Amino acid sequence: MTNLPGANNIGISHSALVSCLGRGRAAHVTALRNGTSGLRAEHHLDLPFSCFLGEVDDLADLRFPVELSAYDNRANRLALAALGSDGFDQAALATREKWGALRCGIVIGTSTAGVEMLERVYRARDDDAPMPKSYSMRHHDSQQAVAAFLQNYLDFQGPSYSISTACSSSAKALVDAYQLIEAGLCDAVLVGGVDSLCLTSLNGFESLELISRSPCKPCDSNRDGLSIGEAAAFLIVERDSKNGIRMSGFGESSDGTNMSTPPEDGAGAATAIRQALQRAGLTAGDIDYVNLHGTATVVNDAAEAQAVSSAIGAQVPASSLKGAIGHTLGAAGAAEAVLCLYALEHGIIPGNPGLEKLDPKALPNVAAQCRNAPLKHVVSNSFGFGGSNCALVLSR
Repeated sequence: MTNLPGANNIGISHSALVSCLGRGRAAHVTALRNGTSGLRAEHHLDLPFSCFLGEVDDLADLRFPVELSAYDNRANRLALAALGSDGFDQAALATREKWGALRCGIVIGTSTAGVEMLERVYRARDDDAPMPKSYSMRHHDSQQAVAAFLQNYLDFQGPSYSISTACSSSAKALVDAYQLIEAGLCDAVLVGGVDSLCLTSLNGFESLELISRSPCKPCDSNRDGLSIGEAAAFLIVERDSKNGIRMSGFGESSDGTNMSTPPEDGAGAATAIRQALQRAGLTAGDIDYVNLHGTATVVNDAAEAQAVSSAIGAQVPASSLKGAIGHTLGAAGAAEAVLCLYALEHGIIPGNPGLEKLDPKALPNVAAQCRNAPLKHVVSNSFGFGGSNCALVLSR
């Protein structure tokens, strides 16, 4: 396996992120430096169990475009909030003018799209009544709904589609964005991930006994499960970017050992990491930091530690950001990639919120607190149910 031909001229020119930590670069960099967690006790979803969530505030206050009101749901409001952060919407429009609408594509990773709207409509109807005619699955529950909203909002007329591979979805969307440009199908791609809080995800993970009753603690000896969050994260990947930040490598694998549990040795994840290094033309010693998938479930954290130790080495600086923003599911790959870009730009190794006592089976160099460090190459891991593994190398 060799470097992708021409990959060095493809870069990341703009990014935006909305999470429970806030909106845009400044809010997130401040939170990373301070080790802030945005997780809060759930108080209004009428759940039959207690938990902590990474919820984004004030989405109801957004002015949703009237001409696209058919798409109005929580997921697309998250997307709209991200578009309005750090001038991303204007950068996207400038990209369209630069390359032409037909040369600009969209790839979005999501787990649940607008299913939160379906839940609300279904719970409001009488038991024997049909679904109201005002509800449109195409605009809400379809996996393509977020990408379609963005396509209509920005008038990007190139390839537009969604990827839904559980928690690796938006990391794999980044891979597709690069491949669309490499294949000559696009000159620029708006890529990212969007997932909103919904009862389907929360009750589903609770049925698997994976929801913590306290803020999640990745890599901690006393960790007992994950905390769900929501986020929207976008990046513009384009040919001939002068920004100096790029995805220099990626790796994908599918081990398929179990529907929800990785192999104990993390073999599939290790394969994805090695592929990413090889495509980037890097060795393990070139990696300055690893953003762990780090869900705070016992089996997943231990398997990832084995994978990173095997592919990069046990001493690499690492941390999980899910103690800060929660597990944002299909949005996690893109959201954490953007946080890694912030770390690269500002020269910081993010801390691991929630860590009190490092598990002996964890990597020994997990950063409990944020620290300054010159970073050139970082790895970001995303692993999904069913053995869907993706590792990205981000470089400056």
